[in-house]
Amino acid sequence: MSDPSRRVALVTGAAGGIGAAIVHRLAQDDIDVLAVDLDCAVSHYEGPGTAYAADLTTRSGNVGAVQAALETFGRLDIVVANAGFQHVAPVADFPEDRWDALLAPMLTSPFLLAKHAWPALVAAPEGGRFLAIASAHALVASPFKAGYVAAKHGVLGLVKTLAPEGAEHDVSACAICPGYVRTALVEGQVAAQASAHQMSEEQVLRDVILAAQPVKRLIEPAEVAELASFLVGPHGRSFTGVPVSMDQGWTAR
Repeated sequence: MSDPSRRVALVTGAAGGIGAAIVHRLAQDDIDVLAVDLDCAVSHYEGPGTAYAADLTTRSGNVGAVQAALETFGRLDIVVANAGFQHVAPVADFPEDRWDALLAPMLTSPFLLAKHAWPALVAAPEGGRFLAIASAHALVASPFKAGYVAAKHGVLGLVKTLAPEGAEHDVSACAICPGYVRTALVEGQVAAQASAHQMSEEQVLRDVILAAQPVKRLIEPAEVAELASFLVGPHGRSFTGVPVSMDQGWTAR
């Protein structure tokens, strides 16, 4: 059992990208973290916090993650629902199993985490926090991304519902909505598009990937982590039921 006076966070998708950056940043804030990921086998996890491997596409995986946080640390103050992936296809050709696979970690998992963590969040001495890492695609759509866009719109709806339910218990809920972030997934998309269109990666980034963003720059995972740190910290308690955009001007148009 850790220091019972320290706040505890459960972060999903913690093995890389945005999730790993958030785990590191919360650890700097002296928050104990359960780092949850399908790839978080204890034997090879090198980040801060306590690794926990879970398949978040299953009910048992989500329930087990919440129980592990409570058993390991004795409390749970913060849930950061970040796990997810992407699939690109026209709606007429969009595989139905990919639709199910996308919604499981990006919409059903946040719901299950909120449901099963709710008693602990209500009991959190400094107020519970639920934070979904959504996307600019929670606010706008792009073609060929039906599953991802639907899931991100849905998780924003979940956050809007959790906020009034949690208000009387000092539980807040927010969704961070970044534009394109420099992750392995995005960098792979850039390389694939460059090969397919016989363009330089710089041109693909500017004219294809970031076409909707006035600011032609990828957001760094650490920038998202800084915002997450603020929202779950003492100065973020007034933010609830809202999308917090950091989209390089994407939704300003």
